[in-house]
Amino acid sequence: MTGSVQPATTATAGNPIAHAAGSVTTALHGWPPAVTTAILFAAAIFVAAVLQAVLVRVIPKKVLAKHPVLTIVVRRTKSILFMFIAVILLGIVVPESPIGVRAENSVLHVLSAVFIALIGASVMVSIDVYTTYKLSRRPDNIQADVMARKHVTQWQVLRRASHVLVLMITIAAALMVFPAVRQYGVSLLASAGAAGLVVGLAARPVLSNLIAGIQIAITQPLRVEDAVVINGQWGWIEEITSTYVVVRIWNWQRMIVPLAWLLENPFQNWTRDSSELIGTVHWNVDYTVPVDKLRDKLTEIVHSSKLWSGKVVVLQVTHALATTIELRALVSARNSGEAWDLRCYVREQMIKYLQAEFPGALPKQRVEIEGQRVPEGETVLMHDHVNAD
Repeated sequence: MTGSVQPATTATAGNPIAHAAGSVTTALHGWPPAVTTAILFAAAIFVAAVLQAVLVRVIPKKVLAKHPVLTIVVRRTKSILFMFIAVILLGIVVPESPIGVRAENSVLHVLSAVFIALIGASVMVSIDVYTTYKLSRRPDNIQADVMARKHVTQWQVLRRASHVLVLMITIAAALMVFPAVRQYGVSLLASAGAAGLVVGLAARPVLSNLIAGIQIAITQPLRVEDAVVINGQWGWIEEITSTYVVVRIWNWQRMIVPLAWLLENPFQNWTRDSSELIGTVHWNVDYTVPVDKLRDKLTEIVHSSKLWSGKVVVLQVTHALATTIELRALVSARNSGEAWDLRCYVREQMIKYLQAEFPGALPKQRVEIEGQRVPEGETVLMHDHVNAD
């Protein structure tokens, strides 16, 4: 045992941590190798915890209070910082432990893979922190701000796509640390047979959705909180992931739509360039209705509502049918939700006005009965004539 420890101690005399580990191994000469190794590993982890606590407390609280982004970074990277320090210390301690060359190589390979995984985790945390900071600066009324919805959509989609890309690279780099896996990967990449074709076909749906996500982030056919109609379902874009979109339907249900489907099929986006909408309301009324008075009443109703955006209020006769005429009102609102509520409000108030002021203008059926004359201004019900016969 002494012969195996002395060369390592000489080689690492310039490294105080390695020198201390070698000294502990020498002092515990005669102990079972597993116990000595466990003590060295526990000491390395303890020192890592102490160093992590010291490094975190070095940052003054006043600095954290002035920089909220730095606060998020410190909170999110505490565990990663500890694991970084622990892996580095374990990598220094392992060559000084009495576990043998074969076990030492295996442990070092595992530590290398963990170190690569920690780098990938650090990159993903950095992406999360930066995007969170960007999204935190958006305005409160995101539905009314097209640029804000554009930026939110871009950052959310790019964040998820970056996560997938970093995860794939990290896993590939970690697996390449192990010789057996590296050789298998090289042989798999070198083979241009059916296996490669099967893997490519199997990965096609995932890759197509990832590419579609990047296209949506760049071209912006839809954004978060856009009002859309997809397959006859009206709702709002609630979330855009790296592979699918969550649509919040008006009845609070959720519809999941793959990103690739959105790029291959048509859909309606009511708030593509602006959140403001013009709502329409239709009525069928009798020919005797005074349209000018209805137009004045519509203006009064709309002006009294907080849902109106203050831009458009129009009443027009759009159709003349055999028994009725069709009136169409156009009213503007700040977003799709308020447009729907304003349409319902206008419809209800106009019906009340017609019932109270012009009940004769409500739709009715005219029938001519031979041999009888109805005095002008009177109404005869059909069932009276049927019973008389």
